[in-house]
Amino acid sequence: MPHTTLPENAPPESAAHPRFTDHLWDVTADLRQAIDDLEFLRRLGDGTLPVESFRTYIEQDGLYLEGYAKALALLASRAPDPVDGAFWATSAATAVTVEKSLHADLLDDPRLGVAPSAPEHSPACLGYVSFLTATAATDSYAVGAAAALPCFWIYAEVGRALAASAREVLAANPDHPYARWVTTYDAEDFQTSAARAREVVDAAALAAGPEERARMTRAFVVALRYELLFWDTALHVTPWPAA
Repeated sequence: MPHTTLPENAPPESAAHPRFTDHLWDVTADLRQAIDDLEFLRRLGDGTLPVESFRTYIEQDGLYLEGYAKALALLASRAPDPVDGAFWATSAATAVTVEKSLHADLLDDPRLGVAPSAPEHSPACLGYVSFLTATAATDSYAVGAAAALPCFWIYAEVGRALAASAREVLAANPDHPYARWVTTYDAEDFQTSAARAREVVDAAALAAGPEERARMTRAFVVALRYELLFWDTALHVTPWPAA
């Protein structure tokens, strides 16, 4: 998709962008291309990612889901529409139960090795969950919803390509330690949730004014930056400064 420079407060009902989330997608074209080009994602999909990097990613993703679920629960409590609130609440429950359980099963796989110590949040992980929970708690509901959207949407989009390449890996090696997990990225229920998250954010944008929509755009951009950092630092680890 070509990059189009648009004002951050472009109204969601404009002819160029009948949906506000279309505007968000356009203004982040360069950032999304940088995500698509990540070595981590390429090697995750083709099965060549070092096992220790995959374990790091799963550990950090488990920590991330705990914070993300709190942010979604905050959105559920603040949603002006009860149906939208139910969507956020269900998504929070899924993050805590279904996805965390899957991560635990993966980490029990002896092929991934044993962590030398209990994992702690990486700088990227802690920054991301802190941003999401703070935004959901202290900014408007609409801005918090925009901040939460990339975790649904970018995963769904990236997942389609990753899952296709992972299926090729599984065809050659059905016991690959993590290619099977990657194929779940394009699961129908996750794709459905991503589409629903877009609808909820579009509805929030319609009720917002220009200044609030500008803050929604900034929150979406910051969250997308954290998505890039989260994936990249699983392979190129950025340690905390020495105590």
